Amino acid sequence: MAATRSLHWATAMKEIAATRTHRPAGLLAARGLIAATSAKRRPLVVAGEYDRAAIMSAAIAAARVHQGRTGSTWGEALSVTLKATWALAKAARAARAH
Repeated sequence: MAATRSLHWATAMKEIAATRTHRPAGLLAARGLIAATSAKRRPLVVAGEYDRAAIMSAAIAAARVHQGRTGSTWGEALSVTLKATWALAKAARAARAH
């Protein structure tokens, strides 16, 4: 057995980059659903501040739909929709700031 171990930095960096760019299944669909239905609900950003209750209720409603479509567990569905909802809230806050 060799006392040293070789490491290929190019391969390691590609593997790291591949894990960072991975999107969960249904993220874009959840984002579209939340964007379409959030106009009918409370806004995600009020006076430059995040409305956490509105964000959570939008994510829960979208998670129900997401879970029905993909058959994923509740935790996975809520994780995906919370990521999508927070992304939309951050974008809305940035848009109102400028």
